[in-house]
Amino acid sequence: MSQVRLVKLACADCKRINYWTERRKKGDQIKKLELKKFCKHCRAHTMHKEVKK
Repeated sequence: MSQVRLVKLACADCKRINYWTERRKKGDQIKKLELKKFCKHCRAHTMHKEVKK
């Protein structure tokens, strides 16, 4: 069985889902993943947070 799961990343400003990434199933699951990525809708680098599927 795979130890990795897919998660969606949504822009914190416009709330649109722009990226999919992998995250380990084990480990710190309390905190949501946050990455600074480029949003093509906002045309800027913004924080992207993990959202539910």
